[in-house]
Amino acid sequence: MDLRNFLAQSPELSDMSFADSFATHWRSRRLNKGTHLAHQEHPESDEFILLEGCLASSICDQDGKEVCVGLYVGPCVVTPNIARTRDGVSLVSIQATKDSSLYWIDTDRLTKLMIESEPIRNWANGVLRDALSEKAEREWCLAALGGAERLNWFRQAFPSYEDIFTHALIASFLGITPVTMSRLRGR
Repeated sequence: MDLRNFLAQSPELSDMSFADSFATHWRSRRLNKGTHLAHQEHPESDEFILLEGCLASSICDQDGKEVCVGLYVGPCVVTPNIARTRDGVSLVSIQATKDSSLYWIDTDRLTKLMIESEPIRNWANGVLRDALSEKAEREWCLAALGGAERLNWFRQAFPSYEDIFTHALIASFLGITPVTMSRLRGR
């Protein structure tokens, strides 16, 4: 899938000439497996659309323990900058788990386009709404469900991700140990 067709899937951007025009503001980038797109505690000012490949976002604590907080399979929009940065500094690291193809745009440039265009504004606000809703669902899952229920929730919310991402990443995303994940999968 190309960027124009990805954008045109949205009702706000379904006019192909409008999707073409919006797509011209984005720049392409390739990431090899293992390459970082963003680093926690480093400046970050871009928005990303993942067209092909897979990414995982994580947070690392002061003791070096890493926790997965996001999984992405293209084509999709990566969590918007406003939800993954504070004062222009990334709160997460994002790494390619497979070779990936993506597009990026500077957040300030997108904001200007949103001011100038109602369809772009509606598209971007919808992306943010969806991302925040997904984060709220995960928080509810982590707070309210036990291990088996978390895995069931994951399987319903992210069909096929279990075949795409390592079980250690999924366990981290679900707030369980890899051993617990293995036991739950064995049942």
